[in-house]
Order: sequence, then structure tokens, then C-alpha cells
Amino acid sequence: METIKINKNEEHQRLDRFLRKYLKNASLSYIYKAIRKDVKVNGRRAKEDYILSEGDEIQIYLSSEELKGFQKPKETEKSKRQFKIAFEDENLVVVEKPFGLLTHGDHTEKKNTLANQVLSYLIETGDYVPRMEKTFVPSPVNRLDRNTTGLVMFGKNGDTLMELNRLIRGRQAIRKFYLTIVAGEMKESLILKDFMVKDSRTNTVRVEPDSLGIRGEKAVETLATPKKVGKGYSLVEIELVTGRTHQIRAHLSQAGFPVIGDPKYGRAMVNEKIRQRFHWNAQVLHAVRLEFQHISGALSYLEDTRVEALLPPHFQEMVEILFGGVKP
Repeated sequence: METIKINKNEEHQRLDRFLRKYLKNASLSYIYKAIRKDVKVNGRRAKEDYILSEGDEIQIYLSSEELKGFQKPKETEKSKRQFKIAFEDENLVVVEKPFGLLTHGDHTEKKNTLANQVLSYLIETGDYVPRMEKTFVPSPVNRLDRNTTGLVMFGKNGDTLMELNRLIRGRQAIRKFYLTIVAGEMKESLILKDFMVKDSRTNTVRVEPDSLGIRGEKAVETLATPKKVGKGYSLVEIELVTGRTHQIRAHLSQAGFPVIGDPKYGRAMVNEKIRQRFHWNAQVLHAVRLEFQHISGALSYLEDTRVEALLPPHFQEMVEILFGGVKP
């Protein structure tokens, strides 16, 4: 038998979700079977949806060999730091993700990711001590594509991570702004409200007009404000009211202003001109600013906080050449 005492970072989880993380190699059916037969909370049987509190004790009536087989050893492999810190306090850290770095791992890369780099940094600073935690790992609240740069938030503790996720879902508490360069001269601001349909086969999305009233699909809203216009291009500030995968790129393309360099939603002729002129083959998109407003609860001290990220060199060069009168 093993007894696990729930700490501050582990509370507010359902019992089944905690066990799924603690016994990573166990099947879901085994987890539920164990809850019925081999698990007690504070000496009593508990249902799978029991919400854990700090100080609760979970008793797992399995042998040491069985438990070891179900547990995945924690990997704290050090990753070289590529990000910059835009904001940090005792609860969260906001970092600037560089171009080409995955936020999370995928089939192409599992170790050198932004999440692992930030984890290594927090271990070095002592803000995260793996041996003190059963399941909690500091994690990103928002996610950027590999080739999108800019601000990503990480919660350092369980309460902050949960609160940041709640605020993000509330849409207007943490406002997210991006900068991009699009093909076409955008003369006025746009309020784009539509539905988004995902195509898993091609890993793309399709934007359909709001008037169709599509049921079961995801409503999306994007606000676009031109900042500089000329020579067939526009520097545009985007505010994401919703936050769907590929939302900015697909929404702007559908509106007639595709992001330059975008291989999935852009225009081939425009992208070729950008490639020849700037030697650039990816979307030009940067998460530039976060604004905390109407913040309640434990993070209310962040009210009116603005966090900004400098433009990366490739983006700054394009702005100067396309809009600032600098010759290539």
C-alpha cells in the first residue's frame, strides 16, 4: 500500500484525473477499476469525481512492484534556454517564444520545447522542485504555433495555473494582441465574426460566414486594426476575442488580407515575393501584448498590468523596409 498526501499544488482535482497523472502507464479502465476496489481517500471509498483538498490522504492498495510499473519516471532533462522573460513574479512567468520553437512537444520534437526550457529555468531558480510534487508541473496557459513568436504565460503553482486558465476562458480578463503583416491595404478596422470548421486530414481550418448559423462548430471573433499601410501591404494589430487554432491566419485570409509568408492560408505569389526579398518562408505573426483587466480573486493584483514583447529581428526588418522608407 502507498499513501499520498495532497499538497497545495495537487488540490482541486478530481480523484480520477489525479490518478491518471500519477499512474501514467495505467489504462483508463484500470484507473476506474482501482478507484472501485483499490483506492481510498482518508480511509474511505470515494467516487471518481471526488474533488481533492489539501491534506487529503489517498491510500492505494497495490504492491510496490505494481505501482512502479504504472508510474512514469519524471524526466527533468535540462534544455538550453532560448526564450526571454517579459514578466515574472512569484505566481507566473510570461516569456517571449522565439521563432521555430514548439510550445509543446509533438512527433517531430519532444525534448527541446518551450515548455521544457521554462521547466528547466524554474528548477534552476527553485520555483519548481520535482521531488516535492506528485503530479503538478508548471505549464503554459496559451499556445503559439512553432513559427509564431511572442508571449506565452506559465503558471508556477497549481492555484495560479487554474486561475489563469479560468481567466483565459473568460475572454475579456486577459486580452491578447498580435502584430502581423498582411497582403493588401487595409483601410479601416475589421470586426470578423464567423464559424470555424476544422479539417483534421489537412490540419487546416475553414472559415464559414456567421449567417450560415452552423451548429456544432466553433464561433470565432477577430478584431483587426491597421497601423501602417502602403505599397500593397498592411501592418495590422489583431485582438483575439476567441482563441482557436490558426484563427488569425484563416480569418484574415478569408477577409482578403492573408498573412505574408503563410504557407497554409497565404497567397503563393505574395509568399514568393517575400521569400525572394527577405529570404523568409513562414508566417509573419507575433504575440505582442497581454493586458490584464477585470481581474478578480488571487491574481487581482495584476489589474491593469500590460506585458509587451519586442518585435523579433526578421519582423522589425520587414516593417522598416515595407513601411519605414528603408530600401532593401
